Amino acid sequence: MKAFYADHYVLPLPDGHRFPMEKYRKLRDLVSQLAGIHLENAPAVSDTQILYAHDASYLIKVLQGSLSPQEQQEIGFPWSTQMVERSRRSAGATLAAAKIALQEGIAANLAGGTHHAYRHKGSGFCVFNDSAITARALQKEIHPKLKVAIVDLDVHQGNGTASILENDPSIFTFSIHGANNFPFTKEVSDLDIGLPNDSGDEPYLAALHQGLEILEQQFKPDLIIYLAGADPHEDDRLGKLSISKNGMRQRDECVFQFGLDRQIPIAFSMAGGYGKEIQSTVDIHFQTIQIALQYQQRCA
Repeated sequence: MKAFYADHYVLPLPDGHRFPMEKYRKLRDLVSQLAGIHLENAPAVSDTQILYAHDASYLIKVLQGSLSPQEQQEIGFPWSTQMVERSRRSAGATLAAAKIALQEGIAANLAGGTHHAYRHKGSGFCVFNDSAITARALQKEIHPKLKVAIVDLDVHQGNGTASILENDPSIFTFSIHGANNFPFTKEVSDLDIGLPNDSGDEPYLAALHQGLEILEQQFKPDLIIYLAGADPHEDDRLGKLSISKNGMRQRDECVFQFGLDRQIPIAFSMAGGYGKEIQSTVDIHFQTIQIALQYQQRCA
């Protein structure tokens, strides 16, 4: 299974910044020890590909470093050339994984899931929306009638993704998230399931099964982009849903089994994770990779 990484593009963040930048390197170190994984440096998306999902005026501000202090604050990162390059590579990793998944069944981005980025602005540690860019780029570059489902299981709603892809019947947006969590003003996905704090495993997994049934009935995708956020986990500082590690495992198995049973390729990204101890987040992400590898071997 191919997995794309961009963790060597490190942002110069101030001391005490809450974004867990080091989780990406720690995850790649673990993944590199797995038999059957082929790690590749992520390619960068082009300006043209970014413009499939973002306004030109926003892209110019990002490239030129002319984002206002307020815009940088909403993103959560100070502007830097490293931020621009890492954002290009993070989106490029999802696009590369999707292209490989169409050929091989499953592929991974060891970062990505930047679902808070809107067409005209960044937000919530997200500069470019990798899922929206990827879905649109595949339709432009691979097949114009490709039907893409974005299954977003980060604990936070994919508000930017929902907004960018609103009224696009060729791309189905599905989000399970904390109803009382960021973003506090939600957008409208094709399917939203908001859960209360401390839901636990059973309601969460029931919601996932229900949502995937609705997805199949209403859409029948040719490809799934899966945001496998670690932040629903019970040890996450920001998650609040209290899902056990075993519940997270069952979640991933449910998504990958859904794809395998219907021969739907899956490109997946790690999305969010803010564990009280960074290793707990890395362990959840690593579990997702291990499960995906098992399913990829069944696809072969």
